[in-house]
Amino acid sequence: MIPSFFIGHGAPSLALEKNDYTDFLKQLAPQLPKPRAIVLFSAHWESRQQLVSGAASYETIYDFSGFQDELYQMQYPAAGDLAIASEVQALFQQADIAAAIDTNRGLDHGAWVVLHLLYPQADIPVIALSVNRYLSNAEQYKIGQALSSLREKDILIIGSGGTVHNLRRLEWGASHINEWAAEFDNWLEEKLNAWDTEALFQYDQIAPYAKEAVPTPEHFIPLLLAMGSGDTNKKATLLHRSYQYGNLSLSCWKFE
Repeated sequence: MIPSFFIGHGAPSLALEKNDYTDFLKQLAPQLPKPRAIVLFSAHWESRQQLVSGAASYETIYDFSGFQDELYQMQYPAAGDLAIASEVQALFQQADIAAAIDTNRGLDHGAWVVLHLLYPQADIPVIALSVNRYLSNAEQYKIGQALSSLREKDILIIGSGGTVHNLRRLEWGASHINEWAAEFDNWLEEKLNAWDTEALFQYDQIAPYAKEAVPTPEHFIPLLLAMGSGDTNKKATLLHRSYQYGNLSLSCWKFE
């Protein structure tokens, strides 16, 4: 059974950088069986209804401004797979989760920056999924749980977001790590390792510095989605964690 992953996508410029984290991501995919398809929840596709991409092919969305010109020339021409998208929709319906197929949206940077580093050839079908910030944390977990059987069919599930993601607190050029960011991530590591869903579903109320680390929930939600898809065995492993700009967390969790 192929693992599922939470992957911090950082800033869009990550696609052009060479550092410990990008090196890690480039080396991660060759260690896995080649997936038949990739199902990816992106923090940058928000919808009140669960949407599943049924696009035959994707345009690359540049949903950012002020970055290097080279970024706006990059493309990730992945194909979709309507049959797998329909299977995903059916799994949601079986779990009483309303879901609709969307055939128009391209891949935002939460999706293509990660995929470019993992699978630069863009030769694996991608099914993008939206996130809904208005659901409870337990409901987010249930959404991921509904898709867990896909892992038995060599389909890779990725949640793309960020555990500490507060753009107002970034310190450009900083080489240190803010203590509050590390303390939140350390708490998160302890609870994930213990698969303590009771605490994790209340992270915004009980985790240290939760309001600083997660001022809005859309980047944290993909962690709960990916975790839910690993509910069968309930094993979490931190594969990488580093920081940029003082507190922007670049982390990768494996769930199996």
